Amino acid sequence: MDLSIVCSKGVAYKTRKRIGRGIGSGSGKTSGRGHKGQGSRSGYSRAPGFEGGQMPIYRRMPKRGFTNARFRTDYTVINVNDFDAFEDGATVDLEAVINHGLVSLNTPLLKVLGNGECGRKLTVRAQKFSKSAKEKIEAAGGSVVLLDNKGRELQAE
Repeated sequence: MDLSIVCSKGVAYKTRKRIGRGIGSGSGKTSGRGHKGQGSRSGYSRAPGFEGGQMPIYRRMPKRGFTNARFRTDYTVINVNDFDAFEDGATVDLEAVINHGLVSLNTPLLKVLGNGECGRKLTVRAQKFSKSAKEKIEAAGGSVVLLDNKGRELQAE
């Protein structure tokens, strides 16, 4: 059976390749493993980045400068135009945003950006707000509650 026909008819999974089923199947005898050598043996696995003993590229490349990857703070980001999913008077926080399915990234911190328009009167609780997001929420009659990294309200300045 031609796999492309099966897949084009909306079948969820491609038929698995059945190996070691005779020479006429196209993957009999050595079953796609080639002849002899380490890769033909059962239980063989190779470390990611291994290049057959040659110095791997990640060790050949010079490593320079600073990277913030280990120390950066990750935020779940949402725009004010996504607030239309909530009713007037609702409280919007990270839990509410995730429950509404507006974001899939679940970090412990929420940041609100000002893309779009906010047409609802909401109480928005987040760790960070862009200047325009704060202005748009307050212009719509809503309020902004700034939280610390542990989710506690910060005192108004």
